[in-house]
Amino acid sequence: MLEEEYQQRRELPRHLRRTEPEEPPFAFEIRPARAADLPAVREIYNYYVANSTVTFDEDAMTLREWKQKFAQLEKLGLPFLVAESPSGQLLGYALVAPWKPKRAYRFTVEDSIYLGPAASGKGLGRALLGALIDASKAAGLKEMLAVIADQGADASIALHEKFGFKEIGRMGRVGFKFDRWLGTVLLQKTLK
Repeated sequence: MLEEEYQQRRELPRHLRRTEPEEPPFAFEIRPARAADLPAVREIYNYYVANSTVTFDEDAMTLREWKQKFAQLEKLGLPFLVAESPSGQLLGYALVAPWKPKRAYRFTVEDSIYLGPAASGKGLGRALLGALIDASKAAGLKEMLAVIADQGADASIALHEKFGFKEIGRMGRVGFKFDRWLGTVLLQKTLK
């Protein structure tokens, strides 16, 4: 019995313990995007244009281009979601866009999910992708594709696979950014 007592961890009384300041929990609300969100969406996206290969865009998108994209998605009835902090800061967004312009592809979409740099690694991507899949099902969509860079996007590939996306192909050396060749991984999920 004495040996067990020595093995037990003794704790100081609460009033003698050193307290670390508690970090507030990471909180957010996912809601449909509004036109007023577009400047923040543009800033999040353009960060990745300038600093990563997760998008093959080399030129920053303008607010006008985002307004046109927003109007097109709204006209087509396609989901465009944002995650907002309790203080009103936009933390990230997720949307689906037509896979191809031909009418026969109208039930197939490609997803895009981008997080503000401070919001990554906190489960927000998982929450946005889940909400996007649900909203896409509700919109009557049948197939969702993810086209992901084959370098520097392992977390995105793993996230999609956790949601049941299956790899259906790879294309090598189809993009050239930051003085290097890049390929893509194509994943697909049937929405039921």
